[in-house]
Amino acid sequence: MSKSFLEAVEARRSVYAISKESPISDEQIKEIVEAAVLHSPTSFNSQSSRAVVLLGEQHDKLWDITADTLRKIVPTEQFEGTAQKLASFKAGYGSVLFFEDQAVVKNLQENFALYADNFPIWSNQSSGILQFVVWTAFSEAGLGASLQHYNPLIDEEVKATFGIPAEWKLIAQLPFGKTVTAPGPKEFQPIEDRVKVIK
Repeated sequence: MSKSFLEAVEARRSVYAISKESPISDEQIKEIVEAAVLHSPTSFNSQSSRAVVLLGEQHDKLWDITADTLRKIVPTEQFEGTAQKLASFKAGYGSVLFFEDQAVVKNLQENFALYADNFPIWSNQSSGILQFVVWTAFSEAGLGASLQHYNPLIDEEVKATFGIPAEWKLIAQLPFGKTVTAPGPKEFQPIEDRVKVIK
């Protein structure tokens, strides 16, 4: 029996110990990302979200770029911890890069000037929804993943290396792979402090 939607939401966790294996095929990975991009909601149906899936050597290259970039700005005595973290992402099977097309956002700002200040905010919200859908779908498919944010430090090198359009703004990175170590129990604040029902 398949899990219900809320059970899938509950099961999705940040998984940092991943390997260069995948329980599903590359084609299935592509299908998940494509379905998420097609069906995740966007403000004004703008469809501004973009995704790039990096596999194999291209995935490794992303985390080499990130390590090289951070090595230039992180103090030497602190870099070892950073290097270990980046190596754990590189140890995965692939990465999904999430972008928002700024040409779409700008066009909306010009055509709907009353809401101009809101479109960048709504664009980020749309990206967040897409990230969650991909992440949860990956979890359902048996892939562990964690969401990372090394933008804007790596943006220009990523665009140059992978031929990304200039108008695409990097929002997040999702390294994924077969789970090596499952995350431990999660602590929660009292739900009564976080949700109010008013009748």
